[in-house]
Amino acid sequence: MIRFFAAPIAAIALLSTAAGGAFAEGFDSRDIMGFGPSFFRGGSSPIPRTTVYYNGNYAPGTVVVNTSERRLYLVLQNGQALRYGIGVGRDGFRWGGVHKITAKKEWPDWTPPSQMLARRPDLPRHMKGGIENPLGARAMYLGSTLYRIHGSNEPETIGQAVSSGCFRMTNEDVSDLYSRVSVGTKVVVLNN
Repeated sequence: MIRFFAAPIAAIALLSTAAGGAFAEGFDSRDIMGFGPSFFRGGSSPIPRTTVYYNGNYAPGTVVVNTSERRLYLVLQNGQALRYGIGVGRDGFRWGGVHKITAKKEWPDWTPPSQMLARRPDLPRHMKGGIENPLGARAMYLGSTLYRIHGSNEPETIGQAVSSGCFRMTNEDVSDLYSRVSVGTKVVVLNN
């Protein structure tokens, strides 16, 4: 059994060294066993991204978040949209309104706001970006709010109402959306 796993581990270590150690930091042998962190920890969404017909009255390029459906839509041309599964705010933390994406960050650092620290004093005061960071691979900041559309290292929360008001996506989906939108993109949050 040990020989069976020794070769793949050695191959990964060699590839990591050959790539300048890019993946060496934070490497955990659980990565290859399928139950630990990975580059996009958790893999794909339990709610697959898909192109759908969309009859909303929004211009192409608009992001529409429907909290009751727990879906995010990127409006496309010809009455279509890309639909993503998302996690939304739990009871008491859902909100609605219109904002714009004011900043985009890859592997963002996370500093919990004081309101969150008051509820959860056990949280770290600051976390550097990376696979263990709860903001995941990408974050898009919404206006002057405390809220973001961001990745997650907990893909099982997609489709659930568990956040403090942010919109969670898998790292794979948030990276896809991030590549399609820019600072200034209109974001409509429907809380019905």
